[in-house]
Amino acid sequence: MDLAALAARLPIPEDVRRRLPLPAQQVAVVRLEGVIPPAGSGGARRTGITLERLEGPLKKAFDVKGLQAVALAISSPGGAPTQSALVADRIRGLAREKDVPVIAFCEDVAASGGYWLACAADEIVAHPTSLVGSIGVVSGGFGLQGAIDRLGIERRLHTAGENKARLDPFRPEDPDDVAWLRGELEELHGLFTAWVRERRGDRLQGDEATLFSGEVWTGARAHALGLVDRLGTLRGVVEERWPDATLVPVNGGRSLFGALGRLSGARAAGVEDVVPAALRTLEERAAWARFGL
Repeated sequence: MDLAALAARLPIPEDVRRRLPLPAQQVAVVRLEGVIPPAGSGGARRTGITLERLEGPLKKAFDVKGLQAVALAISSPGGAPTQSALVADRIRGLAREKDVPVIAFCEDVAASGGYWLACAADEIVAHPTSLVGSIGVVSGGFGLQGAIDRLGIERRLHTAGENKARLDPFRPEDPDDVAWLRGELEELHGLFTAWVRERRGDRLQGDEATLFSGEVWTGARAHALGLVDRLGTLRGVVEERWPDATLVPVNGGRSLFGALGRLSGARAAGVEDVVPAALRTLEERAAWARFGL
């Protein structure tokens, strides 16, 4: 804990506090915006929420002088469960190391993996119109067997290991594969719900069948269910608790240079690069569209 944070917690008279050589009070703001992609997926190093991309901004945020709190401004429809967990674990580790409170602010949407990230905070604040929750796991894909049949294409696939080609989109869906996938999804759902229970504890209201159904709620309803602690905005809460604090944005979002890099890369890319990029864009669009955004 730095000198400013320590002094803020001590009952020091205000006239004495003003004479102390303390750095100005500051609240670091890290924006966690976008889909949470698997590490190493195309474009993940420049966009999206991954531990690799956020390691630097998070460390910088917790090293701000005169730090009173770290604010996480979250707008994410979720994504990869592993990256959600890794980023959340890193936030908790830094909070313990620096002994600084973390407050999550749900903006447009903090759903699925976005809500997993919010639970890394000591307190969660949402706007009444925010979309919050979706404590569930989803897996989607396409069945392309009919398409290749119409094109007269023969699928040739050779494996060693009877389960190596589970859920191949160019083959008819196998009930055994579906049962295996459901088991995986249930296991991940169990890990998600355990994390929410650990972080929210007795603040949760209502039965677990409702809370963990995968439903998404407005911020006002999420507050009634105990998924968030209060309703408000980042600036409003900071001004109320630390009226003399300065907000310090720490870049955790998309940068101008990253956007320019993607543009120049797209111009130089061949079809083999453009098609996967287009599919990723459609997947991201679909993730937002599930919440009407």
